[in-house]
Amino acid sequence: MATECIAQVTFDVQGLRQPVVARFDQPYASSDGGAVLLKVLDDRLGVTERLAASLIDDRQPGKVQHEVIELVRQRVYGIACGYADCNDAARLAQDPVHKLLLERDPLAGPDLASQPTLSRFENAVGRQELYLASLGLADLVIEHHRARLGGRARRITIDLDPTDDPTHGQQEFTFFNGHYDTWCYLPVVATLTFNAEPMQYAVGAVLRPGNSPAKAGAIPLLRRLLARLRVAFPRARFRIRLDGGFASPEVFAFLEAEGVEYVVAMASNVRLVKRSRRLLGRARMLSKASGQTEHLYGETRYAARKWPRKRRVIIKAEVVRHPGRDPKNNPRFVVTNLADAPEAVYAIYCGRGDMENRLKELHHGLALDRTSCHRFLANQFRVLLSLAAYILFQSLQAQARGTACAGAQVSTLRERLLKLAAWIERSVRRIVVHLPATGGWLPTWQQIARRLAAAPA
Repeated sequence: MATECIAQVTFDVQGLRQPVVARFDQPYASSDGGAVLLKVLDDRLGVTERLAASLIDDRQPGKVQHEVIELVRQRVYGIACGYADCNDAARLAQDPVHKLLLERDPLAGPDLASQPTLSRFENAVGRQELYLASLGLADLVIEHHRARLGGRARRITIDLDPTDDPTHGQQEFTFFNGHYDTWCYLPVVATLTFNAEPMQYAVGAVLRPGNSPAKAGAIPLLRRLLARLRVAFPRARFRIRLDGGFASPEVFAFLEAEGVEYVVAMASNVRLVKRSRRLLGRARMLSKASGQTEHLYGETRYAARKWPRKRRVIIKAEVVRHPGRDPKNNPRFVVTNLADAPEAVYAIYCGRGDMENRLKELHHGLALDRTSCHRFLANQFRVLLSLAAYILFQSLQAQARGTACAGAQVSTLRERLLKLAAWIERSVRRIVVHLPATGGWLPTWQQIARRLAAAPA
């Protein structure tokens, strides 16, 4: 049975003589007024335009109500604002700010696309379109940073990291993964770090079946990225950082043939533990004397059975000590072609640990794991939509440096800068988005707007 909207709610608040009335009577209002920043950033970067250009529209022109670019923008901006599902379309259909983001008249413009329209759109994307869309987003990120750095970078570091994407239905290619103890997909995310900058910029995301080995698809992804980066940054050195799941003869052979620096973790085995025994003994003596966790660094030359030659392996001999527990040996190993001291090489490898924060932002902030379509390709498209939204957010993060939101992650930026109550007014000459005159993050919003070349009143 349908329910009517409650026009008014009255509260008796303790300490006040008058009742407090909440009245739902403000037309042309939105809770996403700050999202205008996203539209300005997108106009600068061309994220949604690049993504839409890779898609083929097979619909009959006379029956099209929503252009492909509008559908892409509705989904990307919706994800950015916290509306991850196509089902959220019903809540946003008449939202004036979201109409404005799609370049429609916010008051009299047509409603946004419905959930069935968006679902058909996502499920119509084919394999070749997804490939081109992935390349398009990677090219856009690389072009942006080439322009930002003037084509000059001393070193570019590529990190790849797999993550689990639990599934709860009958999606294609979902499998049980023993490591994560769940039915899932296993997407891999690629990021770029320029010189010694702290930020890792997302440049690619590939959805994979849940039973895929970590190295699956790594070589083609790295090959595509390196080819494009070498054109954009011809004088840069390239460094690849990978976790232990990627350590395989094929990956090492590829990295060496490409002439790149690499730092790749390797799982422990009997031979490597034996070689670390003496160093672990010294670390254990230090830990006994100090009563604290201690670690020492060393190296060895090692060749696994299928390796054609020996490679340099860095050893971290760590003895972990917790109160009330016996000390525990925790040896770690990293394969590298770097000539730096063992401790320095291991520190370089540990730099990839910040990838966990990138994955958390994608998962918890932008619904990378909302892959609930039956078709695998539709779910890959959803991953690319989340990646596109993240590219916009990383640009927003860059604009927020030096403000009260410096270092804020996606969810915090959304709460502080996008989720602003707004009332839309339109005249013949202009459209006015009325935002709150007070608020903790108003100065930050205004500062970012000025950086984006907004003209002051």
